[in-house]
Amino acid sequence: MRVLGIDPGYAIVGWGVLDYAGNRFTPVDFGAVCTDAGVPFERRLDEVYTGVKEVIQRTKPEVLAIEKLFYQHNQTTVIGVAEARGVILLAAAQAGLPIYEYTPMQVKQAVTGYGKAVKKQVQEMTRILLHLPAVPKPDDTADALAMAITFCHTNGNQLNRFRRQVVGPI
Repeated sequence: MRVLGIDPGYAIVGWGVLDYAGNRFTPVDFGAVCTDAGVPFERRLDEVYTGVKEVIQRTKPEVLAIEKLFYQHNQTTVIGVAEARGVILLAAAQAGLPIYEYTPMQVKQAVTGYGKAVKKQVQEMTRILLHLPAVPKPDDTADALAMAITFCHTNGNQLNRFRRQVVGPI
C-alpha cells in the first residue's frame, strides 16, 4: 500500500510517500511545497494545490493521511492553514484518494508509543523506522512521514486484508 502523508500549511507543506507491506516501511519520496511570504495569499494557495497535485500524480498514492486542524493561539494562522488544508483535500478528492485525519497526539502515540512525546522524539523515531541517515528537513517533511506511519500503524493491515478480499492477493 502506498501512503501519502501531509503536514498542512501555507508557507510549508511537508509531504512524504511510503510503501507499506508486511509491516515494513519503504520511503518512496518526501519533501516540501514551499511558498514565499511576499506572494498574495491566493497565489500561495494555488502553489500549494499545484504542488500537492503534482506529488499525487507523480507518486500515485492509494490514500492520504493528513493532520487534523487544531486551534492555535493565532486565529489568522489557523484560518490560513485551514484554507491551505482545503486545497490539499481538494487535490486528494480529485485524485479519488481516501482521506484519513489524525491529531498530533494520535501521531505521537502511533510513532513513539507515547501520546505526549516531544516533536524531536517523533522525528527521531520516524528516522529509525524508515532507516534514514538523518531526520528529514524541513521539520514539516519529517512530520508528514510520521503522518504516513500513523496511517500504516492504525489502518494499513485492515485495508490490506480488505483489498485482498476484493481484488485478490496483493
